[in-house]
Amino acid sequence: MKPALVFALLLGTATPALAQSNISIMPVCPGGAVIELDGQPACAKEDTLALLISDFEASELEFDIYRRGQEGDRAALRLLPDNSPEAAAEADERRTRFLSRHAALSTVPMTDADRMNYDLLGFVLTQRQRLAPFDAARIPFMNDSGFFNELSFVVRQTDFKTVEDYEAYASRLTRLPRFFGQAQENMRRGIRDGFTASDIILPGIQEMIDDMAESTPESHPLYAPFKSFPEDMAEADQARLRGLGRAALESAAIPAYRDLAKFMRDEYATAARQTAGLGDSETEREYYRALTRYFTTLDMSPDEVHELGLREVARIRAEMDGIIAETEFDGTFTEFLNFLRTDPQFYATTRKELLMHASYLAKKLDGKMPEYFATLPRLSYGVIPVPKEIEKTYTTGRYFGGNPDRGQAGNYVVNTYNLPQRPLYNLPALTAHEGVPGHHMQIAIGQELKGLPKFRQSLYPNAFGEGWGLYAEKLAGEMGIYETPYERFGQLSYEMWRACRLVVDTGLHWKGWTREEAEQCFLENSALAPHNIKTEVERYISWPGQALAYKIGELKILELRDKAKTELGSDFDIRRFHDAVLENGGIPLDMLEERINRFVFSERQRISESANPVNAPPL
Repeated sequence: MKPALVFALLLGTATPALAQSNISIMPVCPGGAVIELDGQPACAKEDTLALLISDFEASELEFDIYRRGQEGDRAALRLLPDNSPEAAAEADERRTRFLSRHAALSTVPMTDADRMNYDLLGFVLTQRQRLAPFDAARIPFMNDSGFFNELSFVVRQTDFKTVEDYEAYASRLTRLPRFFGQAQENMRRGIRDGFTASDIILPGIQEMIDDMAESTPESHPLYAPFKSFPEDMAEADQARLRGLGRAALESAAIPAYRDLAKFMRDEYATAARQTAGLGDSETEREYYRALTRYFTTLDMSPDEVHELGLREVARIRAEMDGIIAETEFDGTFTEFLNFLRTDPQFYATTRKELLMHASYLAKKLDGKMPEYFATLPRLSYGVIPVPKEIEKTYTTGRYFGGNPDRGQAGNYVVNTYNLPQRPLYNLPALTAHEGVPGHHMQIAIGQELKGLPKFRQSLYPNAFGEGWGLYAEKLAGEMGIYETPYERFGQLSYEMWRACRLVVDTGLHWKGWTREEAEQCFLENSALAPHNIKTEVERYISWPGQALAYKIGELKILELRDKAKTELGSDFDIRRFHDAVLENGGIPLDMLEERINRFVFSERQRISESANPVNAPPL
């Protein structure tokens, strides 16, 4: 691609589809009403923000096969997404047309609520425009997940209540060869372009694919729905459906995995890039600049992020040294880390024990929530283990969102694999991050907000979402969750983990670091177990830029909280502040700053009116 076009694309003045095509493009019109004007297609009626949002949401749903199925489209339950270049080009055209309509409404008078909807829709479209030129579909996986195990996650969000549900799923399984074939063609395009995943992450991916390629139908992870049926389903139907599932796996799904395993081993691995980071071509550096802005939602350069990370590492390290002195440990920092990594007192001996510790901490945090939040979600959450088919390369823990409309709870997911690498002193911080007051709180509140456009209910700007999760770890200290110096050190170790991410991600993809250089920041400064460090660095290698979101977002939330406390003094209410942060769902950090400034202003007014009521009777 010509450099001039790359910059035009980054600025949003062109798209790959538009740059290469001379064909007439149909406008996306309000309500889809198109007429012909002077021989060209045009819109039949005047646009409005409500029509734009409605059309955008309809377009999103039309091309989101999984969500269509979850929302009752029976035909969609039999399908898999279309990841072909033609589908990507169509998405580019749709986005460009929506951006054009969005820009045309910029001067229309709007209420405050409408302006926020307008700004957030613009944010979504611009974020996509920012990355579109770089054809990320050429690397359709990370170190622990991707197109090859995507369906495993979808199955967990799919209802299996009727015979038709199981039949639809069996039909969906038969489409895996096409689905995998499209991914392989996209990856071949990456091979031709010299844009591939790093060879560092491929052994773990190969192992996961091999396991699914060599599995019998009954032991395959994708056979799981056929192992349990509603109690009222006839035995004959159950037997027939089990046979249908076996046949779909034997005839389509498992052969697709075998073909994919061979492709990855014989074709892709031999062509994969030999460096950990993206590379140093101008296009790759433009890509990383775009990713930095995408994931931080701020106009920061990779160098600025790197320097901020180094300052945070130094600050947190000083706090860690203070806790070591408090424990009266007789030894160096390195020896203290070795003590934490090897002493049996800090480790569970069974998977169930680890889950029990996590569950206790989750309920302990639940009990403190009303003291720090005025608004709490109605949706509950559970504690479950990471699925065994992905646990070896999966991160320490994550949050799987629920769905209040469909009666599905959220889940705090704990990795119970390799227990000697899962220290208990880290568990309070992990639980606060993934459960409450972290991701469950934040995501469930967003899902339950009333009167918002649908696209906002699941909007997840990374810096806001992950920044809140890291802020929650620090807030847990104020809530009294860390009971021992070791648990407080664990929280600082997790904070150091995120500070090192700023240094490591930019080091890998901007400064040309090796994997060993990246791991050193964690080994020297955190109590993370070596296995976790290995999998984490592989994650950053495979997902450039995402690791920047956590610390950037947390620091912004802390900055805004300090500002609100300074300006409101003794009238600052932590519960009202937290509600103000979360009450609009996921938003970019610049918009969050604007909303907290408004919160401070409105709090002053509220306090002033309370102190001097207008209708107070005379003394």
